[in-house]
Amino acid sequence: MSDPLRHHGGNLAAARARFGEGPWLDLSTGINPVAWPVPAELTADLGPLPDPAALAQLEAAAAAHFGVSPALVCALPGSEMGLRLLGPLLGGLACHRVPGYRTHGAAFADSLPLSPAAPVPGDAALLLANPNNPCGTLLDRAALAALLAERTAAGGWLIVDEAFVDAHPEASIAPLVGDGRRLIVFRSFGKFFGLAGLRLGFVIAPPALVTRYRALLGDWPIDATALAIGTRAYRDCAWIEATRAALARRAAAFDALLRRHGLAPEGASPLFRLVAHPNAADIFERMARAHILARPFDYAPRWLRFGVPADPQVLDRLDRALRHG
Repeated sequence: MSDPLRHHGGNLAAARARFGEGPWLDLSTGINPVAWPVPAELTADLGPLPDPAALAQLEAAAAAHFGVSPALVCALPGSEMGLRLLGPLLGGLACHRVPGYRTHGAAFADSLPLSPAAPVPGDAALLLANPNNPCGTLLDRAALAALLAERTAAGGWLIVDEAFVDAHPEASIAPLVGDGRRLIVFRSFGKFFGLAGLRLGFVIAPPALVTRYRALLGDWPIDATALAIGTRAYRDCAWIEATRAALARRAAAFDALLRRHGLAPEGASPLFRLVAHPNAADIFERMARAHILARPFDYAPRWLRFGVPADPQVLDRLDRALRHG
């Protein structure tokens, strides 16, 4: 039987069952621990069906944040659902980069896992994440554009999961999506804005594919609460810019702490860090006994992924756990 704590992050129920109740600190995900502050006056009328005009407003606000035309954007009840629908919508052969997000392997039937340097076979679609999860490797836009040119010449698609790219807007390839280009991009709302429970994401694709997504999702794909919060949050440019700076500062402080304990942080995303260590299992157990949850991996026993802590108090708690258990 597989270990649920090694299957995905955020599984506090399994952690409590194994290590006991207590004031748990969950560092097993890459979700911003300092969420966008939902205003108290921002409420949604849950009586009627969501207004189509509100969906259009959300997609326009998100499109402005992504740097694309609203005609290329379709809101989803979570980017994971969009990924899982892509295989049936797009069809054809596909491959995905590994290590990576588990859903990438399930997006297409019989998707072929490829190491980072392995060539893509024939006209297969290539699905990858940028930044990658869990490694945090970040490709710049020029590298992605070269991949797009290679896939286009071969008759395949490039599909980029940008769930963690909001902290790196200059690396996003979304502005290159357009009619006639074989490029599809997915974006997630919940990770950068710290509201993953809202279940909101987007596909950015050529208009013909956007139309097919809309037909499959139906008339009311996004609930009224997500419409209201998502629209306001994407328009909050001051919070977005301040958060990018704050995430970078918190990541730098976390890197310094890890290095003091002989742990070498890897990855460019300021939302999470990967650590490779021969005693990763012991470190995980020591922290879990202190009710701090990191993310171990069933396929890489030397790895631990940490969400970047929110503040100095959390850093201090983690410091004590790494020192004393």
